[in-house]
Amino acid sequence: MPHIRTHLGTPPARHVLVDVALWGTLAAATVYGFRDAGAPSPFLDLLLPLAVLAVAVPLSRPRPGTAVVLVNGLCALGLADAATPANAQVLSLAALSFLLGARVAEARGPLLVLVGCLAVDVAMCAVLRVQPVWWFYTLAVLPAALLLPWLAGRYVRGRRELVREGWQLARRLEERQHLVAERARLAERADIAADMHDSLGHALSLVALRAGALELSPDLTDRDRADPAELRGTVADAVEHLRETVAVLHDDARDADRQPGTEPGTRTAAGDPAHDTVEDLVARAVAFGVPVRWERRGTDPALSPLVERGVYRIVQEALTNALKHAPGGAIRLRITHRTDRTHVSVVNDAPTGTVTTAEGPPPGIGGRGLTGLRERVTVLGGTLRTGPYEGGFRVTADLPHQVPSRTRDRGAAREPSPESARRLAAVRGAARRRYAAAIAAPVVAAAFFVPAAVLLAWQLTTSALPPSSFAELTPGRPRTELAPLLPDHTYPYPPDHARSAPQPPGTTCEFYRSGRDLLDEVDLYRLCWSGDRLVAKDTVPMKNR
Repeated sequence: MPHIRTHLGTPPARHVLVDVALWGTLAAATVYGFRDAGAPSPFLDLLLPLAVLAVAVPLSRPRPGTAVVLVNGLCALGLADAATPANAQVLSLAALSFLLGARVAEARGPLLVLVGCLAVDVAMCAVLRVQPVWWFYTLAVLPAALLLPWLAGRYVRGRRELVREGWQLARRLEERQHLVAERARLAERADIAADMHDSLGHALSLVALRAGALELSPDLTDRDRADPAELRGTVADAVEHLRETVAVLHDDARDADRQPGTEPGTRTAAGDPAHDTVEDLVARAVAFGVPVRWERRGTDPALSPLVERGVYRIVQEALTNALKHAPGGAIRLRITHRTDRTHVSVVNDAPTGTVTTAEGPPPGIGGRGLTGLRERVTVLGGTLRTGPYEGGFRVTADLPHQVPSRTRDRGAAREPSPESARRLAAVRGAARRRYAAAIAAPVVAAAFFVPAAVLLAWQLTTSALPPSSFAELTPGRPRTELAPLLPDHTYPYPPDHARSAPQPPGTTCEFYRSGRDLLDEVDLYRLCWSGDRLVAKDTVPMKNR
């Protein structure tokens, strides 16, 4: 039997109160039906139903399918009543069917329970050979009490799940909003780190280079030469501390799993002029004695501010690396503007070995500049290549003139995560299945009940013998003479007392209804034949008096 999982132990007080209230309501209906019955049995019609309900109601929480089967047994027992098939337990059956739909998520198990209950009811009718009204009650009222409340319960359960899923989604969105804010804060720290590395690192490298040049000046004494050496060492330490700070900020940002599409350094850092250009950057490097040769090819296009800033950062980082790792070597810079893209190339020759600045970064600390630069270029829709070239080092980048739309719209709402998409698809699929069941179940029921009702009505109407025709039937006449007065079919569901009534020896008796009323129980006409000759006729009451 399908059931729902519950916690072991004493049920909550609220559940006990609800179960007691439900049992009281169903018990009141049972008592009312007992008082209204013609000749009720105190045990079968009152004590037994109350005891079964006392078991079925609390059982409807852990095993609602079993509870439905128990109450359906009371309805099936009512079919054995010779007076009427209906009893007050059809209300209990509808209530527990509703709980079955509301408390069990799956559909296959409950449907098997409902079909099994209906099969038991039909088998009971067949075994008892009940009258047509009993059959109609079994094939119409009991299935409606089983199926329709179950569909209503599934609808309530689905609505409750949608509301609960909506609140869970709201909580997840709120948590995600906090997470996005935290990521934005850490991404801002990474932006500051990139700007510190690009701007301050470049400036400090120029200062170290200038201090190294002063240290080698022939006009200084040994005592005076110590000051530039100390200055160069201090700058080298500052660069090292800067690298460590950048490493910490980048690690925090990576730990937060920053979303792709947030490019660092899109604003101007402190100490970096807001409208600084590549020409200004190269001019400052030349003023500090850096041997830079540069050229610009093509018509200067209208670049996106992000792309223009990206070109500036590429040149700045390439110059900084050349000053740190190849001091004294010549640097060649070329910027080529094409139709829709700009190509940047920075090549530095091998170091001369005459001037040394800060040492290269130790393992595990340095290398942040090119990594951040590659991230920036990728976000802008370009490509970056770095590596040895003709004994020196080369940095080349290819950037579009305009930033792709996915970068400009990085603040827009993103697609749902795969988990959210799966949950949404599951909820939608369950809702579709419930709606399909709500539509298909009545259609299937109608396809079953309507033909049964039509067949029953056809049998009742075609087996009706009018009283006037019955009066003209004279015993001793052959069937061929009486055939025009007889209905097309005999009545197929005579009660047991009519079948067992005494009849003339050696005869075969047939039964006909005395009226065409489908909703009323009419008396039966019995015709007994000996061969093809009518021997006797009489009237048998439908109810055994």
